[in-house]
Amino acid sequence: MTFERNVGGLDRLARGVGGAALLLVALLAMFAGRWSVATGAALGSSGLLFNALVGWCGLNALLGIDTCSRE
Repeated sequence: MTFERNVGGLDRLARGVGGAALLLVALLAMFAGRWSVATGAALGSSGLLFNALVGWCGLNALLGIDTCSRE
């Protein structure tokens, strides 16, 4: 399996914004003592931020989805 970029444009931006929002939720939940919410939000945040930074998504690769322009 090759790791070619398959996340780009608006999809990449949305993942970055969503990942940052979930990171904020994780931090707020951690300070409130809600550890299960904090853990779930942190895991989701790390996945979305990874996709936004690297430009590759495993689920997109499995489903054959490519939102990255090849111009």
